[in-house]
Amino acid sequence: MAGPNALAVAAPRRQFVNDPDEVVEEALEGLEAAHPRLIRWNRDPSFVQRAKPAPPGRVAVISGGGSGHEPLHVGMVGEGMLDAAVPGAVFASPTAGQILAATQAVANGAGVVHVVKNYTGDVLNFAIAAEVASDDGIEVRQVLVDDDLATTSTTGDGPGRRGTAATVVVEKIVGAAAAAGADLDRVVALGRRVAATSRSMAVALAAGAHPGDPRPSFELPPDQVEFGVGIHGERGIGRRAFATADELADELVRPLLSDLAIGSGDRVIAITNGLGATTNLELAVIHRRVARVLSAAGVTIERALVGSYVTALDMAGCSVTLTRVDDELLALWDAPVRTIALSW
Repeated sequence: MAGPNALAVAAPRRQFVNDPDEVVEEALEGLEAAHPRLIRWNRDPSFVQRAKPAPPGRVAVISGGGSGHEPLHVGMVGEGMLDAAVPGAVFASPTAGQILAATQAVANGAGVVHVVKNYTGDVLNFAIAAEVASDDGIEVRQVLVDDDLATTSTTGDGPGRRGTAATVVVEKIVGAAAAAGADLDRVVALGRRVAATSRSMAVALAAGAHPGDPRPSFELPPDQVEFGVGIHGERGIGRRAFATADELADELVRPLLSDLAIGSGDRVIAITNGLGATTNLELAVIHRRVARVLSAAGVTIERALVGSYVTALDMAGCSVTLTRVDDELLALWDAPVRTIALSW
């Protein structure tokens, strides 16, 4: 008889997929059909931009990365946030050509900000596109998002922390600043400040499966969780015993408080984020504990998001993101936004 740590035998995944090679394009077609007043999909090269372009003379903001993280990034395109998003294949960087085309399409004469998650392919291809755009007279600056505490390097080697759910906060703040007429230097400085004061941590109960793949990217014993997972289906930094929602939430939140040196009197935006297959009911339970831990530490949650914003296909799990804020950042967070994923 199998012991308690034997791997669970998962049934093959069933998915709403026609052709796995066409799933991204079909999804983009569906999103454009559902939200024609918000987005327009450019087929070749593939990128999504605002249906109503921003007025001339404003800084433009674009982002992008592999698909499979929806609603990031396409769901953040619209008034008060992104001018364009560049989707790659599932968990794969968009090409430099796609990024360049999107940059040229939204450039308004005041410069373009690239919000880039810290993954090697994204960083490389956005840099290439920025260099070519600069040769064409478009000033481009980069804001790198590297909030994943699980991948902090103690030696300084490697690519550094991955970019995860703090990307939502960065995109909202820089988009609001650009919409308010801030110049390129100011928009970039705000984005970099938000990235520097944000950290995230994630845990998975089960891995996701690529479109067309009947099996998940990794298997977990029924009595363990994968702690510190990434948003591309990567394994975490270690396995821990499955526990109650409160116990798992504690393990996510406390390292964030320590790393950011957040304590009594500090103020934060908190995101309790689903990784694709976690219900809103469960996420609310997790956020309940996040709020209690922060309150006990004397930390005020000024604003919060609870839901699935940066996913890993159908991974069962969640992440918690904390961003230290002040009155200026809160005003930009509260500024009007109208996108598929965020609207207020």
